[in-house]
Formats: sequence, C-alpha cells, structure tokens
Amino acid sequence: MEDFKAIAKEVLALEAQELLNAATYIGDEINEATHLIANLKGKLIITGVGKSGLIGAKIAATLASTGTSSFFLHPTEALHGDLGMIGKEDAVLAISYSGESEELIKILPHVKRFNIPLIGMARTKESSLGHYSDIFIPLHVTKEACPLDAAPTCSTTLTLALGDALAVCLMKKKNFQKEDFASFHPGGSLGKRLFIKISDLMLKEGLPLVRQETKLKDAIVKMSEGRLGNVLIIDEQNRLSAILSDGDLRRALMRDDFSMEKHAYEYATKTPKTLADETLLASDALAFIEKHKIQLLAITNSDGVLKGVLHIHHLVEAGIK
Repeated sequence: MEDFKAIAKEVLALEAQELLNAATYIGDEINEATHLIANLKGKLIITGVGKSGLIGAKIAATLASTGTSSFFLHPTEALHGDLGMIGKEDAVLAISYSGESEELIKILPHVKRFNIPLIGMARTKESSLGHYSDIFIPLHVTKEACPLDAAPTCSTTLTLALGDALAVCLMKKKNFQKEDFASFHPGGSLGKRLFIKISDLMLKEGLPLVRQETKLKDAIVKMSEGRLGNVLIIDEQNRLSAILSDGDLRRALMRDDFSMEKHAYEYATKTPKTLADETLLASDALAFIEKHKIQLLAITNSDGVLKGVLHIHHLVEAGIK
C-alpha cells in the first residue's frame, strides 16, 4: 500500500528545494521589472495560457490588491478584439514555462508593434518569449514534483512565488502600508479594524434607560425589553451613574436584604467602564471590552452624558477582531 503521507512530504520538500534553488538565480531583472512597473502611468497586463494563465490571474489579483493597477488578459481573447485593452502607457507580463505557447506567442508581435514594454517569464531566454522580452525573468526548475516530470508543479509554484516576490518588491518601492492595504480591502478584517469607528456601530436609540429612583422590579422589565442583558441608570442630567447587569442581578439575589422594591441603583455597578470618545476605532473598543472582561460598553461625552452603547456581540457580528 502506498504511503501517501510520505509522498506528500516528498512533494513539499521538492517544491521547497526548487524555490531555494531558484532564489540563487535572482538577478538584476527583478530590479528592472520593479522599477518599470512602479513607474508605469498605465496598468500592468498579465497574460498566459493554461496553468500559466491561472497563475497569472492570481499574480494580477495580488498586485491589484497591493497597490499596482493590474489585470489578467487571456491571449485568445486578446487576439479576438481585447488587444485594444492594452494601452500605450501599459506594460505586459507574459508567462509561459516553455516560452512557446502558441496563443501567447501570436500576440507578442502586436504588443511590440506598439512599443509596449514586455516582461517575460519562461524557462529559458532562448525561447520565443525570451527573444521578445525587454526584461526576462527565468524560471529555473530542475525537476517537476509530478512522478512523470510532466505536469506543471514545481514550475507553477515557482512562478507564483516570483509573482509574490515582485508584488512585495513593489510594495517596498511604493512604501505601501497596512492602511493602504486596508483601503483596497474595506470589507476584510484589516479594513474593518482600521476604518470602522465606535460611532458606526454603537446603539443610540431604544436603550434600556432608568432613573436612579427606579425600583428593581421595574428595572428588570426594562432589562428584558432592551435585550442587552443590562440596564443603564442615569441621573437628571442624563449622566451615566451605574449599570445593572444580569450578573449584578444574580449576585443581588444572594443577598439577605434583597428586595424587588428597592432601587435598582442599590444593586448596580456604580463605576461602570466607559469610553468618552466615539471617534475611536471599534477595534479599540473590543480591546477595551476584552481587557476589562465586560459585555456592554457605555459611550459617554466628556461630561459623562450617555451617548450610546456597544455590546460585544455587535462587534463580533460586524467582523471586528
């Protein structure tokens, strides 16, 4: 019976070794490609066929998400009208391990006719793609992980890794920061952490509010209606003076002097944790909540007047991490 665990380890080790070997061949072509792409007034169009095309599409997506205007164009579609998508201020990154992919090679004369810079990725500079390229990035692979040494495995892994390397070089060149990345990913976790503020999520309407003189039995009714597991106790100036949580209520039940007729304020937490700046990031609020091990965070102004609340569930549901 085949030991597939051993086979999987062998494949990973082989591909890792091929990447390490290829790293020793990195030359000035990476510098040239980085400077060319970084100084483009237009876009970087990536093209390739088959597995190289799939890898090219991923490279284009990575570049686009890290600040380099880029998209993938299939050579066949380019031959049938989409070649017009390539502008005179653009550059092309063409990928073909053999350097001889027929559909790809057919569009290269048209690319060169308009003096559009061409970056090529292929096994050898002596290939057709190599001859057309202004900048050539070699794909040095000694062996595919495929047992037939035929299916693109190590070669596609290397191509993908070189695309990542190029993207990182461009990020460094452009001083691309996490705030920039978040701008391209406003719906991602990083974007949410960097852009969503407390004011965007806090509840302002229908809050479970009671006065200091409210009896406990009435406060419990308000707690049930509010569905926050808490009651906010305010004074005559609407300043937050205490919070009665369901935990406070359970502890009150253990007291010998417990009475539903007493004021809720007597059993409440008199020094609740609050934040007085709704412009802070929601991620800051989550960190505050986790630090103090609370579920409900009251937001006040500098005078202690209640402006809204944030429940940990609201933050989690909004994807704040």
